[in-house]
Amino acid sequence: MLPATFKLCAAISYQHLRNMTGLRRQAAVAISQELSKLACRSTGPSAWINQVRRRSSLLSSRLEEKPFSEMEMSYIKQGEEALQKSLSILGDQDGWKTETVVDNGDKVLSKVLPDVGKVFRLEVVVDQPLDTVYSELVDNMEQMGDWNPNVKEVKILQKIGKDTVITHEKAAATPGNIVGPRDFVSVRCAKRRGSTCVLAGMSTKYGAMPEQEGFIRAENGPTCMILRPLPGRPSQTKLIWLLSIDLKGWLPKTIINQVLSQTQVDFANHLRERLARTVAVSC
Repeated sequence: MLPATFKLCAAISYQHLRNMTGLRRQAAVAISQELSKLACRSTGPSAWINQVRRRSSLLSSRLEEKPFSEMEMSYIKQGEEALQKSLSILGDQDGWKTETVVDNGDKVLSKVLPDVGKVFRLEVVVDQPLDTVYSELVDNMEQMGDWNPNVKEVKILQKIGKDTVITHEKAAATPGNIVGPRDFVSVRCAKRRGSTCVLAGMSTKYGAMPEQEGFIRAENGPTCMILRPLPGRPSQTKLIWLLSIDLKGWLPKTIINQVLSQTQVDFANHLRERLARTVAVSC
């Protein structure tokens, strides 16, 4: 059996946790329970000391985390849901039809999903390393209106933890005003796992951003971008963009399909131009 002092520490830790609230309590209670389990096991002194050190360090780091409100947790959950749905759609290789193929190899595919509608898939290679592309699309997302004529403005309304943000995006009207100005309120989730980055999102409700005069509130999602270094060529990045949008309003499907596929092609070109200028300035 473990020394009585260890049992006492576990008991004190648990008593302290009873006064905690929110996510910090949930995380810390789980760790405290693990400590209590250890107190009932028969292990050598060095083994349990190391286990206590590891768990105490984890407990301390968890206690330092800012607890999330119920509303913030709902946004985090929405972002995770958008990510999982997007990856599921992209993971199914069946049923994709070619919409557009550009001379440089860029291509747009599409398929119709029963519960989502028509989705579009852009596949391109960008002649910049992954970190450069990621920085432009995530760290500098509010600057997108500076280089993408299809976007008037992207504004971060709220940041939640390290991975989740609420944004308001204003899309410019198409040439000839075929599709008038739209805006979106979205929850976005950014994840990096090794050499792969996933940027996912979907429309959400945000009380501080009601519908805007002069804009039709459209809906998007699930949508995501996947970034990976090109195999054998780390200075290049493979970008896949899943686009799912309900533009609202009275628009023929033929026009919607044409606008959305062209929007993806234009985005790739504008992104390349932006990255080329940014790299040139930094050199």
